[in-house]
Amino acid sequence: MPITLITGANKGIGYETARQLLALGHIVYIGARDPERGEKAAAALGTRFVQLDVTDDASVTSALAAIDAAEGRLDVLVNNAGVLGHGGTDGPSALRAFDTNAVGIVRVTEAALPLLRKSANPTVVNVSSSAGSFWAVTNPDRPEFHLPLALYSASKAAATMLTVQYAKSQPGMKFNAVEPGTTATDLTAAFGIGRPPEESAKVVVRLATLDADGPTGTFQDEDGVVPW
Repeated sequence: MPITLITGANKGIGYETARQLLALGHIVYIGARDPERGEKAAAALGTRFVQLDVTDDASVTSALAAIDAAEGRLDVLVNNAGVLGHGGTDGPSALRAFDTNAVGIVRVTEAALPLLRKSANPTVVNVSSSAGSFWAVTNPDRPEFHLPLALYSASKAAATMLTVQYAKSQPGMKFNAVEPGTTATDLTAAFGIGRPPEESAKVVVRLATLDADGPTGTFQDEDGVVPW
């Protein structure tokens, strides 16, 4: 049974990804900053819970140590935690957006690498966004062209680049970034847009369940590779 960790999984796409992977036979750990919300989500799903704040090194280290002690390996890591970063475009806001959306990927991935190396099919999925695609945001025919989310877009561009660089530096593992589709979550509530999270989670699940010879270093949505 694959051992899977999903960050930011007490709601939204992360929650639905956990539910779907659990149904496929994975042992799923959901990570969340808030212990009460995380425990409640884990109880509702039937998964396991680790307190995990991707912006806190000690929290990340503790979460991976708990999984190591219980399982001895990690097969799938889904870096799902993210923030929209809308509002003011200033230094503190930029630091918050990048700390979660990009640096958080580094923190969790680096802590997880020793456990992933013990897997027969180590797989990492980074939930990115086409809002971070240069191709999309410079194309007037694309909805991303009109999004006033400079910090979110920039930090998601960094997330996709990190995915490619990890794929190059860790040839024995699969690293792929995903655009899950515009989804009705807390992040998009202000815009009143998006489809149900369970639909978008299917895209994440597909990349989280690749065979050993599956692709690596790609940025994909439900239709395949996305230019970026």
